[in-house]
Amino acid sequence: MKLTPKGVERIPLLNSLYRILASDIYAPIDYPPFDRSEVDGYAVKSSQVSWASEISPVVLHVKGEIQVGEKSTLTCLDGALRISTGALLPRECDAIVMEEYTESKNGSVRVYRPVSPGENIATAGSDISAGDLVLVAGTLIKHEHIALLAGLGFSEIPVYIKPRIAIFSTGNEVVSPGDQLREGCVYDVNGYLITSYLRELGAEPVFSGRLPDNYNDVKDAVLSALSDYDVVITSGGTSAGVSDIVYRVFGDLGEIVVHGLKTKPGKPTVIAISRDNRLLIGLPGFPLSCYMILIRVIKPLISRLTGLRLYEEKFYVKLPFTIRKHVGRTWLIPSILVESESGYAAYPVSLSSGSIYSIVYSEGFIELSEDLDVVEENTLVPFYPFREISRLKLVIIGSNDPLLEDILRATGLVYVSRILNTGSTGGWHAVVRGEADIAPTHLLDPLTNTYNILFLEKYKLRGRAVIVRGFERLIGLVVAKGNPKNIHGIEDFLRSDVRIVNRTRGSGIRVFLDLSLKKYAEERGLEWGRVVESIKGYTYEVKTHTAVALAVKQERADVGLAVGYAAKLYDLDFIPLKWEEYDFLIPKNRLEKEIVKDFLRALRNIDLLKRIARFPEYYRFPDDIGQVRAE
Repeated sequence: MKLTPKGVERIPLLNSLYRILASDIYAPIDYPPFDRSEVDGYAVKSSQVSWASEISPVVLHVKGEIQVGEKSTLTCLDGALRISTGALLPRECDAIVMEEYTESKNGSVRVYRPVSPGENIATAGSDISAGDLVLVAGTLIKHEHIALLAGLGFSEIPVYIKPRIAIFSTGNEVVSPGDQLREGCVYDVNGYLITSYLRELGAEPVFSGRLPDNYNDVKDAVLSALSDYDVVITSGGTSAGVSDIVYRVFGDLGEIVVHGLKTKPGKPTVIAISRDNRLLIGLPGFPLSCYMILIRVIKPLISRLTGLRLYEEKFYVKLPFTIRKHVGRTWLIPSILVESESGYAAYPVSLSSGSIYSIVYSEGFIELSEDLDVVEENTLVPFYPFREISRLKLVIIGSNDPLLEDILRATGLVYVSRILNTGSTGGWHAVVRGEADIAPTHLLDPLTNTYNILFLEKYKLRGRAVIVRGFERLIGLVVAKGNPKNIHGIEDFLRSDVRIVNRTRGSGIRVFLDLSLKKYAEERGLEWGRVVESIKGYTYEVKTHTAVALAVKQERADVGLAVGYAAKLYDLDFIPLKWEEYDFLIPKNRLEKEIVKDFLRALRNIDLLKRIARFPEYYRFPDDIGQVRAE
């Protein structure tokens, strides 16, 4: 039996909550889609108000007003324009003075403080650039995803067709919640637990009732459900006792694949395939046992049917005291986490598989393998969380790159990663503050013309962090198709007929550009400040490589410096300049983190990198990739 989704359907965005996305989603537009004001005030050219103060305000002629949703031909040359929050930034304007720092009178405005280029402006693509991967196939859609997709203009999305799952609780002792509890009976927990849990996985579970310990009743109910459902799940009645008849029913209706797991709790678990190729699952009757088997065994099976992509959420914790157990069976023990200077310790909550409080009180469970009989104090043991724990996140802060996204997606790490594109310098600071697990970096030292290594000294991270060899990527100039301005090098940035788009300060590309311009100035005996002032668009900054390409594509700039893939993405011309080294700065105390190890294993797999790279012609993979090159 092949466990795959039944198919794909497109549904309205508002109906997609708890559905599983069936294909990767790339941003079709920039967000914001244009340069816009973040405040009410006056659009100006910042150089016109650079000397403004409370004592000596600058007076500008107000040439007009820009409202939200309108496009104007007005410019900021020789004056100011009144502008509303969210309105399109007029041409030649590079800053907004907040209304609080102005005074309007008789067609003029007094400006009482200076503004820097880009102040109070959200540039096109500063949040999301067209072409950015925003959601990956296999994502469980939640309200925040719906908001994101709506903001990008999606009215409907492709999702996997839900598998329909019938759920039964079995046992003469099981009573429906709300009914009178008879002596010797218990309220039904598992029917509600399984139904709600599977709904969160993107399935369509239907609780179909309670069944007595009677072979014919159970068989009739399961057989009837097989005609309408893709999966049938029961709880209780799965062991080999006189009243435990589920495995016999499954055996008569199909082929038993699993009858009994070498676990405690969870041993009486049954999995079978019906004659018409439907999945039959019999779970233990005790709630805690049922819950842990749901997470450890059944979740991966059902996720294959829903299309939900999983990354095994497991990490290692210390056992605070010795536990003795029998060889031959794996123990699953619900536990709570206690943080210490040396990491997390897991304190067992209960060894009773019938517990229901442990489902909520414990944060997950530790797993003690079947070959152990004594597990000593302070032994590292695997811990499986019941719910999301923030420390599971792989925190990546620094330079952005699409191949990095490809690696995370291919390994499943993308589902448990938090990625902040702050630029290389921002990544170094994040490591200093202890905020990042991995900081992608490509900072160039001007004296030695080497990347990244010497910055360990500058940021006082020698001995505290390592630089892991990454890949090389080709950077250069992005220009319009056919290169109409005949641009061939960075020296052309100084031409009066050329307008550039720049990257944000702290990004590796910005550092490279500034170093190149300083070298140009020194060779010609020019002042650095005058060189920068002569470059049109030098203060026009965007956050990503694709935003650079988009600015050229939309004719907001003639040229920008970016990685080669950005030009290809927008069908622009590319002039190669340099292969840069894109490495990974990792704190030493994060190298033992399982999720970081998973990333490094993928990074060392050159065959994988060549296979998954969307833009292979712009990347090179050195033989020592994934190895520590400096510490």
